[in-house]
Amino acid sequence: MLTVEESLVTSFKILETEMIYHGHAFDVARVRVNLPDGNQKTYDLVQHRPSVTIVPIDDAGAMVFVSQYRIGADKLLLELPAGNLEPAEETATGAGRELREEIGMAARQLVPIGGTYLSPGYSTEWMTFFMASGLYPAPLPSDPDEFLQVVAIPVAEAYRRAAAGDIQDGKTLTAMLLARPHLEAYF
Repeated sequence: MLTVEESLVTSFKILETEMIYHGHAFDVARVRVNLPDGNQKTYDLVQHRPSVTIVPIDDAGAMVFVSQYRIGADKLLLELPAGNLEPAEETATGAGRELREEIGMAARQLVPIGGTYLSPGYSTEWMTFFMASGLYPAPLPSDPDEFLQVVAIPVAEAYRRAAAGDIQDGKTLTAMLLARPHLEAYF
């Protein structure tokens, strides 16, 4: 016997998917869905590769961020290192690569702490979050369109800045929420 939730989910049915845009980081499909009441609705769906965000903690007890310009916000944002996985790349491998590309450091310990859909109302993007410690220099070249400034902030101060609204990037705030139980020693 199906639960009410399972019954509702099974009453949605994808009828047709048409690819309308192919891009570098994502594609966009137009998806026609049969709704539980028998009506149909067409959605635009961003089909996005999986991604990662890393919470690096250096030996001095600082959380390592990057400051970078974001076109959607039209300003510099303070963010944790993050990026898209390459096709068929394992999440931990991608997290290690992004860490090296964005802050020039590798981690002796890289531990998954959770994951989430970023905007499931219109995107398939699944992001996995990692804690990184035991950092050591191991730079890789940055992406050619990334102009990053590395910023190390003591952990307690980073959380104060997040609570004050100084950190406005959603994935960074989510990562900090998931990392908080692992960082009690820094408060």
